[in-house]
Amino acid sequence: METPPATRAARAPSARWVTIQFVLAGIVWGASFLFMKVSLTGISPAQVAWTRILLGALTLGALVLLRRERLSRSVRVWAHLLVLGLTFCVIPFLLFSWAQQHVSSGVASIFNATTPIMTAIMAWLVFRVERLKALQVLGIGVGILGVVVIIAPWQGVALDGSLVAELAILGATASYGFSFAYMRRFVSSTGMSAIAFTFGYIAMAAAVMAVLTPFLVLTPVRLDVPIVVSLVLLGCLGTGIAYVWNQNTVRAWGPTRASTVTYITPVVGVILGVLILGETISWNEPAGALVVFLGILLAQDRLRPGRRRRNDEGTDAASPRHPSPSSAVSPAAERPAGRA
Repeated sequence: METPPATRAARAPSARWVTIQFVLAGIVWGASFLFMKVSLTGISPAQVAWTRILLGALTLGALVLLRRERLSRSVRVWAHLLVLGLTFCVIPFLLFSWAQQHVSSGVASIFNATTPIMTAIMAWLVFRVERLKALQVLGIGVGILGVVVIIAPWQGVALDGSLVAELAILGATASYGFSFAYMRRFVSSTGMSAIAFTFGYIAMAAAVMAVLTPFLVLTPVRLDVPIVVSLVLLGCLGTGIAYVWNQNTVRAWGPTRASTVTYITPVVGVILGVLILGETISWNEPAGALVVFLGILLAQDRLRPGRRRRNDEGTDAASPRHPSPSSAVSPAAERPAGRA
């Protein structure tokens, strides 16, 4: 028996608390790039991904038990959650962790902002759950131009670790985009609360990582206090609580307003990288980020003068955006935000 709608509504956070959750999710996801960078000083990229997924699943599982949340009994739903566990967690987390061996945390956070552009492409071309206007297609092109500015090919293109790492991050954001469009296409209604739905796909990701343990993570580790703290924050907050915060934001505000978390994460990521890790950035990286943000606004059809903003509040418990958070509540719903 699923949780009744009235019960779920009674649990809805207040408007002020939703705003706080929105800001906190942006800060945590922006800081996640710092946490990954610190963690990589003592453990492998696969171990970083493995740890954050397992800790995220344990954190959300504890919340599900404490709140007595209802989980779906549908095999079909859990099959879809398995797909999401792979494309929304396992693949992008491995790619991000590997890439951050070769690029700064600030650059990684900037590239992460391409997630809404990737979602637009997937929803439009792959799953056909959206029809884009000419201006929105232009926005995708502008976003791609922003990526080119960040990569700066005029400085010379060499197939070194940095370029491959940047392409890996774009692969990770493409995986996020695939996941959002997949949710929109296949998981528009599950009957589960935001916490239960989030736990579902992260738990499936944890199961996959548990199976892959002998092949990925049985290598030497060097742990110290900063590494342990970073892993706990990355797993329990960045891969656990923050995902629920973002899903609550989507359900209260709708995916369009919730997607503006994309503007918080790169700022936090760059500032922490500069202040704590002593990283430096080139002029083209923030400039390219601004071009990407312009592309996002165009792709989401948010720059049309005089347009009445539609109240597209998410009503389905499976709508994680939540970006990032995550599924669109209708084919017309706009793209969610990016996450680390």
